[in-house]
Amino acid sequence: EEFRVEGMATAIPFHRKVVTDPAFAPELTGSSEPFTVHTRWIETEFVNDIKPFTAPAGAEEDEAGRETVVVEVGGKRLEVSLPASLGMSLARKGLAAGARPKRRTSRKSGPVASGDTLASPMQGTVVKVAVEEGQQVKEGDLVVVLEAMKMEQPLNAHRSGTVKGLSAEVGSSLTSGAVICEIKD
Repeated sequence: EEFRVEGMATAIPFHRKVVTDPAFAPELTGSSEPFTVHTRWIETEFVNDIKPFTAPAGAEEDEAGRETVVVEVGGKRLEVSLPASLGMSLARKGLAAGARPKRRTSRKSGPVASGDTLASPMQGTVVKVAVEEGQQVKEGDLVVVLEAMKMEQPLNAHRSGTVKGLSAEVGSSLTSGAVICEIKD
């Protein structure tokens, strides 16, 4: 009952309602009935009379004193709402006025393909080898499929040519930057 989060909708009112419902907490009503809540209780028996969240008064005024800035975090673009005064301090420094800071490049792995070499962009397990030694491939053809953290990553030929030095085998583990094969003219 003491927990408070202000300014945004939360599930707290729902939790308060559930833990005080007679079916969920029969001892609160002095009932001797057995506990009868089941996995579909919320959908079938719970009476939802919780009032919808409404923004606190003055929220519109707060929005007027804010500005939206687009930032990039981990390669993903996000909109962030900041106090306008903070945005102005960024503008004075030249960051928000068009001068962009230089993006750091990742040093975790080398390029996936350079010259003739096709390398693994990440650590993973080979789950499929779609080519054979000496096979002709075209740019964009599937070469191998890697799996890491239950996600599959197809690796395609970066150029047309003949597959040479194919070292990938189904079930083998590759480190980031490991050479998979070379594709030569």
